[in-house]
Amino acid sequence: MSLFNKKRSKLVLIITTSIISGSVFSEPPKLLTDKELNQVVQVREVALKSNLGFQILESLTTEVGPRMAGTPQDTLAVKWAENKFKQLGFDKVWKEPVTYDTWVRGIETAEIVSPYPQNLHITALGGTVGTPEGGVKAQVVHFENLQELIKSKADTVKGKIVFISNRMERTKNGAGYGKAVSARGKGAVEGAKKGAVAVIIRSIGTDTHRVPHTGLMRYEEGTGKIPAAALSNPDADQLMRILKRGQEVTISLKLGAHTGPVFTSYNVIGEMKGTSAADELVVLGGHLDSWDLGTGAVDDGAGVALTMAAASLIKAQGIKHKRSIRVILWANEEQGLVGAKAYAKEHAKDIKQHTIGSESDFGAGRIYSFSSLVTAKDMPFIAQMETLFAPLGITRGDNKAGPGPDLIPLYAKGMSVFRLAQDGTDYFDLHHTADDTLDKVDPAALAQNVSAYTVYALMTAQYEGDLVRPKKDKK
Repeated sequence: MSLFNKKRSKLVLIITTSIISGSVFSEPPKLLTDKELNQVVQVREVALKSNLGFQILESLTTEVGPRMAGTPQDTLAVKWAENKFKQLGFDKVWKEPVTYDTWVRGIETAEIVSPYPQNLHITALGGTVGTPEGGVKAQVVHFENLQELIKSKADTVKGKIVFISNRMERTKNGAGYGKAVSARGKGAVEGAKKGAVAVIIRSIGTDTHRVPHTGLMRYEEGTGKIPAAALSNPDADQLMRILKRGQEVTISLKLGAHTGPVFTSYNVIGEMKGTSAADELVVLGGHLDSWDLGTGAVDDGAGVALTMAAASLIKAQGIKHKRSIRVILWANEEQGLVGAKAYAKEHAKDIKQHTIGSESDFGAGRIYSFSSLVTAKDMPFIAQMETLFAPLGITRGDNKAGPGPDLIPLYAKGMSVFRLAQDGTDYFDLHHTADDTLDKVDPAALAQNVSAYTVYALMTAQYEGDLVRPKKDKK
């Protein structure tokens, strides 16, 4: 019998589809119906024209401002989030405690004592110890990167202030950050091993403004703790020019940083209940805390606002979705994913209910691409998503999506993730600086983000497939 016989062709198609889905006997998951797709289009277009995301962000940055973990604004932010979830019509709102040690910034000053006396613009790195009373004054020893410091001889470093000058590369996807940030994270440890009295680094950022970038650094057990700070990029350039003149450079540094009391904050959670699969969760969110230098508009007020807005706009259109949509505002991401780890521990027994997650923690630039992490049987659904994302200027990426920072603990336990890639070309101009303020956010770009998250959230909440990760990817 010919392979082109209609009945046989139909059988071949059924078998092929079944093999792709993982079983000869199972039907592939049902795709979204025309009615459901039309609902996605409806809310997508409403979100694109809405300024709700920007209104939420304006409220957070104006009424709370900077929200460093362990500060009074941290407590205020939790109250703000609870109230805002309720105002936005979430079906269920609650909070889960997160307890941690706190860090206090204190005074931060630096100056070149010789050969050309002048002040420097610095900021203490998060978690650093302070200087001894009266500060430290010492000769500077320069290294172009962390590896150069590691390879150096101890007698060239002992008793000196280490200066690491590596410059971060500007990229659309933020890839330059990972290459540069080790100087911030490990500079103090490597300097202490060789007897340095302090470490200063070029800020891990791409701007040319005279505003230094803070960010978390770490110590190593068994290694001494020395103060660590970051210079603004222009000040790092100035120090480089002076060093190139071949003279010894002496710097005086004073940091009042110290450990504060134990503090309890909260992950704040809002949920829109599903219908037939209400126990299954589509997760989205951002981290509620920020550093203290700006008002945390870009990092990560934007992520908080746009994910809250996306879920709220779906509810406002009266759309009933199968899975529940859960928005998580994580506590204390900046100082070590503390809230994310607490959430994963609290929900260890119901991890399987967390079907898929996507975090917004890369500013407010337009989303240009999306990536999935699903098996072959769900690829027709991903193709449906591609069609719905296209009018937003969002193209299909790969099937190798990775988790946002706060989703790492859930990802490690097996949850699948979805990636909405934002244009971060200028993100690290603002990241962890005093320039991270509301005026840097484009309302139209933020609305495009909100619209994209409505597509992600509603489509995955309606889809009947399980959206599990490929076996080879599971940890």
